[in-house]
Order: sequence, then C-alpha cells, then structure tokens
Amino acid sequence: MNEMMIGGFLSAVSTGIGALPVLLFKKLSHRHMDILLALTAGIMVAASVYGLMPTALKLSNLFVLCCGVLLGVASLSVLEEYLPHVDIEHSKSGVIHLLDSKSFLLVVAMSLHNLPEGLSIGVSYASQVEGLGNVVALSIGLQNAPEGLLIALFLTNQGLRRLTAIGLAVFTGSIEWFACILGSHLTSSFSKLIPYGLAFAAGAMLFIVYKELIPETHGHGHEKAATFSFIVGLLMMVCLLVWFG
Repeated sequence: MNEMMIGGFLSAVSTGIGALPVLLFKKLSHRHMDILLALTAGIMVAASVYGLMPTALKLSNLFVLCCGVLLGVASLSVLEEYLPHVDIEHSKSGVIHLLDSKSFLLVVAMSLHNLPEGLSIGVSYASQVEGLGNVVALSIGLQNAPEGLLIALFLTNQGLRRLTAIGLAVFTGSIEWFACILGSHLTSSFSKLIPYGLAFAAGAMLFIVYKELIPETHGHGHEKAATFSFIVGLLMMVCLLVWFG
C-alpha cells in the first residue's frame, strides 16, 4: 500500500513539476513540444504493449484482454466526445498558440481526463505483479509532465498569474492520485477485475497516444525529430521493463 501511495503521488505531482518551466517563459517552440510529446508517446506504447497487455493476458485470457482494451478505448472516446479539451493550432510559426478561452472547463476536463490514468496505476499495483505498478506510474508520470506544461501555458495565455496556473496544474494531477487509490481498493476487493483493469488501462493509453499525441507531433514540420524521439521513448521503457520487470 505504501509503495502504491508513493508511486501514485509521484506520478500525479509530475503534472505540477512539468508546469514549473512556465515561470521562465510563456511560449514553447513546436519543435521542442513535438519532441517531448513523441517521447512520452513512445513510453506509453511500450508500457501498454510490453507491460500491461502481457500481464493481463497472463492473469486471464485473450477474450478478457480484448474486452478490456476495447472498453478503455470506448471510455476515452466518450470522454473526448462530451468533454471540452485544448487543441494546439497547427502552424509552422514555431510558437504555440492555444485555442479555447474556457479556462474553467479546461481544468475540469483535464481533471476528468486524469481519472483513467490514476485508475490504471492503482490497478497495476493491485495486480501484485512485481515492478508493474512502478513502471506504469513512471510511464504516466513522464506523460504528465508535458501535459502540465500545456495546461500552464494555456492558462497564462488566458491572463492567469503563473503561480495560479501552476497551482491549477497541480490540482488536475491530484485527481489522478485519488483515482489511483480508488483503483487499488476496487481491484483489491474484486480480484477478478484486475486483468480487465490492466487491459482497460492499456486501451486508454493507446487511445491517448494514437488519437492525441502522435497526430500532434506530426503537424508542424518536425516529423523526423518526433519519430526518433518516439523510438527513444519506446526503447527507454522497454529497457526499464527488462531491467526491473
């Protein structure tokens, strides 16, 4: 339980840590943001395909794996359909311009967006598979850092003070920690849900990667750099899985 609490907390707080650079600048070049997003995309793909899915299959069967993955994809698809989210304007000017002026809705949307991520961390720890919880917490934490930066950049561009923007980024990340605790308790009480939860987490992460991260990294003319960054992120996580799995 203590390991889960610490891992979930560190993953959640990385959203706030990622927002800290907003104290130094208000804008970030598309090239640097594409590289960061592609790196986290590679990390999440490796965590899903080489960590979560094989473990779910080991604990259950192919039917459970497919059902869980499809349920994860469907759930995030519904969330995206009905919740507002921030898009980044595709231009080659080298500067990010964030769209949508509804700061409150953004904070609510990002908080709810973190729910499945937190649940996946809690489920991974509850599975009792050695090292899996730490790997999933690390992969999602690395993904949370650029997400926190995007949130802070958006809010400062809307006129909020930088410390306020960082505080709101931390708040959205805290939701993930509570979801982590909830996911751990639910699967600990209902052990048969663990493989479904792992597969659900894999599907949710793959949806985020393919629907949000990869398209975003290929719209500004930095596709090659983003591709290499994706491969590096994937190999980093595979190495972690081999070394600590």
